[in-house]
Amino acid sequence: MLVIALDTSTPAVTAGLVALDGGGPRPLAQRVTVNARAHGELLTPHLMAAVSEAGHRLADADAIVVGSGPGPFTGLRAGMVTAAALGQALDVPVHPVCSLDAIAAAVPETAAAQGVGAGGGEPGAAVSGAAAGGMRLLVATDARRKEVYWAAYGPDRERLTGPHVHRPADVPAEIAELDLDFAAGEMASAHGDVFGLPVLDTEYPTPTGLVAAARHDLHSGEEPLPLVPMYLRRPDATAPGPRKQVSPEAAS
Repeated sequence: MLVIALDTSTPAVTAGLVALDGGGPRPLAQRVTVNARAHGELLTPHLMAAVSEAGHRLADADAIVVGSGPGPFTGLRAGMVTAAALGQALDVPVHPVCSLDAIAAAVPETAAAQGVGAGGGEPGAAVSGAAAGGMRLLVATDARRKEVYWAAYGPDRERLTGPHVHRPADVPAEIAELDLDFAAGEMASAHGDVFGLPVLDTEYPTPTGLVAAARHDLHSGEEPLPLVPMYLRRPDATAPGPRKQVSPEAAS
């Protein structure tokens, strides 16, 4: 099975082509650029470049997986609208995936080889393959307004809680009873001292992580879930109220 993977829920513009077979997701080609202002501009060129590099055409894809957030409105909708349009044009199913789930699913790909960065652990301490497979994980991304989107995961990458949006200083109290081992995601590095957890290098959703998070749905053959973006906040814009009266009513 060939799967197109897209995500614009973070500052990273992510597109790739992934093969899903009995051995799990296998990346064929991908393009990732970290630029929060270029989702609409770069996503389609990234996808076309990745598909060409892999020696395929868009029409070869059997399914599409797209990160559904949580994320800021402007960036998130670029990926979801693109995925929806491609799905309709190619007549293939489009599966939404929580982008935090995709980051969590990507950690086992790299944790066995990477060191622990800033945070509650020893810098540079190796993460063993056994630890990578069995650790409990916090994933945190940028929600802007000095807040983070976050979720917590068990050893099998099942989501224990979330996604939520909080100020970084409020997260430790929320995860205190979860006995987490590591943190990942772009805001894990920025707030590793606050979270009190060793930090892994996986910062953004990867094409392979997106497909890994959607593996069950892709294999099930069931109808995909609706493409509903996760914003986790009410919009800043509000419907206007009734117009204020600026002159007294005419006397009856």
